[in-house]
Amino acid sequence: MARGIIPGYQPDVLHLHDWQAALASVYVKFLGGPKTLLTVHNIAFQGQFPASIFASLQLPAAAFAIDGVEYYGSVSFLKGGLATANAISTVSPSYAQEICTPDYGMGLDGLLRARHAVLSGIVNGIDTRVWNPADDRNIAATYTAKTLNRRRANKREVEKRFGLEEGDGILHAVVSRLTWQKGMDIFVESLDEVVASGARLALIGTGEAPLEAGLQAASQRHKGRIGAVIGYDEGLSHLLQAGADTILVPSRFEPCGLTQLYGLRYGCVPVVARTGGLADTVIDANDAALNAGVATGFQFSPVDGPSLQHALSRAAGVHADAKAWGSMQRRGMETDVSWDRSAARYADLYRTLTAA
Repeated sequence: MARGIIPGYQPDVLHLHDWQAALASVYVKFLGGPKTLLTVHNIAFQGQFPASIFASLQLPAAAFAIDGVEYYGSVSFLKGGLATANAISTVSPSYAQEICTPDYGMGLDGLLRARHAVLSGIVNGIDTRVWNPADDRNIAATYTAKTLNRRRANKREVEKRFGLEEGDGILHAVVSRLTWQKGMDIFVESLDEVVASGARLALIGTGEAPLEAGLQAASQRHKGRIGAVIGYDEGLSHLLQAGADTILVPSRFEPCGLTQLYGLRYGCVPVVARTGGLADTVIDANDAALNAGVATGFQFSPVDGPSLQHALSRAAGVHADAKAWGSMQRRGMETDVSWDRSAARYADLYRTLTAA
């Protein structure tokens, strides 16, 4: 389609996402077509296949080379897209820098450093119509930044749905894939300390079997303090954001992340690892940020048990001050997490490509 198979239709820009679409950029490079933009949502997923598939791709022999799909003797769709696209973007500015390093580039950092001039980071947004506490039908009580007291009804409902003891103490939430990338192993290992600190936890997630088992065991050890739902429930995730005090995102790497954006929107204060889009979207509640009245959450680094515990301790300290906590919630809810600014950035990028 991009090369003109439909009479009278020729797009100006072909915008591709991840390895599943990246090969289209290679076809355009070697067979002709419009300008291409490749957006990488997670560079860990690269679409690598044995060299034997190359013959079925109907590309010229020259495409199986360092400036094409060849990658250490195999075929990599993502590598081919990164090598041939006119522009490359990722889903946050910090992640765009991180993937140019050996620690985060997953073997493609050298190629990305060579193409750094055409690489940019544009943070994701969320659908603020779907995620809107003022009229969300999935929650027990709707509310706005001016009616935060109504959130209490949602906290009571979370306690009921997750079998937690009722109380006004800090309630942490997790909505996540249970994987190493998401830092869930560190989190599971810290659960006894979380409960010992006086906090409670409600979690929705599914993923690696040992992590699921660890969560279920912890919920049995700490009945009334930890409630876990293994699986995913969209409506229940809305309720968690509307009723919990914090949303925890301890990822080892996070290209953007949407969970913390939902948290900001719902006054569920994010506690996040200082990486990728998490670092770009949450303002850490250090002394300077608290004094300036700009903090929207808590960041921690490195991703290990002591750092996570320290972040949770800081959150509990601010939570104990109802006025300070309410101010942080309202700042988060007033943050623009929509697509408006990011869409404008993409439009500018399209214009740059077509002008070129």
